[in-house]
Amino acid sequence: MSSLLNRRQFVFRGSVAAAAAAIASGPLSRFGFSASNGDEVIPFLDPQPIKPNSAAVKWEDLTEWITPAKDFFDVSHYGRPSVDLANWKLQVTGLVDKSMSLTLPQIKELPKKEVTATLECSGNGASPSFMGAIGNARWTGTPLSALLKECGIRPEAIEVAFWAADKGKEKIRNNDYEQHFARSLSLADAQRPDVLLAYEMNGQPLNAGHGAPLRLIVPGWYGIAWVKWLTTIELRDHRLMNRFMARDYVTLRGTPTENGIDWKESSVGPMNVKSLVARVVKNGSAYTISGAAWTNAQKIEKVEVKIDDGPWETATLDERHREPYCWTFWSYDWRDAKPGEHTLVSRAIDSDGHVQPAADDPLIKNKKTYWEANAQYPRRVRLT
Repeated sequence: MSSLLNRRQFVFRGSVAAAAAAIASGPLSRFGFSASNGDEVIPFLDPQPIKPNSAAVKWEDLTEWITPAKDFFDVSHYGRPSVDLANWKLQVTGLVDKSMSLTLPQIKELPKKEVTATLECSGNGASPSFMGAIGNARWTGTPLSALLKECGIRPEAIEVAFWAADKGKEKIRNNDYEQHFARSLSLADAQRPDVLLAYEMNGQPLNAGHGAPLRLIVPGWYGIAWVKWLTTIELRDHRLMNRFMARDYVTLRGTPTENGIDWKESSVGPMNVKSLVARVVKNGSAYTISGAAWTNAQKIEKVEVKIDDGPWETATLDERHREPYCWTFWSYDWRDAKPGEHTLVSRAIDSDGHVQPAADDPLIKNKKTYWEANAQYPRRVRLT
């Protein structure tokens, strides 16, 4: 069928995957994410940052750098489709020299690669009760770029659209039309070496909620781009402008100008730099504040913590896990903590120099849609 299908299978395990595998089952006590003798978790006074009974990261119970599938959020837009796994095939079509139709066993014979990456819902953080739609996992599949190269990309192609099995009715100009979920990437973004067609999560086959049998992995981008239940990959010479590219998952921001505010819309894409105070632990008379930070840049460069009206203080980063496109755990030793109520907040700075903004920063204040909510998130505790 294809020279690509007949190549000897190989497994790529870079430093990210190796580091994750080495400690995925171990506790992270240095960073306050596992209890030891004498530890007391101090409850927060602000709302619980997850939807009750949802599959989501429960920050105060977080113990692992790799998020188990059972604790990993999943989202669907037209409901969870029923996919006939026995007869499923992936179609690669459009502006290619050679179209392909591949079964899952054939895809598994392609060059194999493992990428560890954090996945965040683009609405995560939009409200105090929705802060757990994020997780970090090992994704295994085949690089999309190699498959596209094998198919032969025609010169007029400018983007790649990804079509899914889930579908629903959309009202367009007063008429109802059945639409499949779809998103697209520019040709350059689609050919990144770490963009995968994945069939495993944390060493196990994808389950239905996470896109079985095949999903797209786009490290550093919000989850809306990680199309699940893939059926078709189409190379195109014009932009896809469906609901999920042009009308929904669009962020409206205002930029102050001499004449007022210039309002602009942009499609949700790469993640913004972000952090969260996840836990406060007391051991004897000592307190430790810990949390997580993430970004679309190569890595988190720094995390700072502020207590009440005090100065920003530098937190300690977990040097074992400052990996591209993965969250980084951090901790801060809270010395001279006084009884009473306190406000704690963190801010992250990434390797591209982006600083997590405060709620009154124009980046947040002039954002009128709830996507890409990455403002600093103050949390309150009471010490006795």
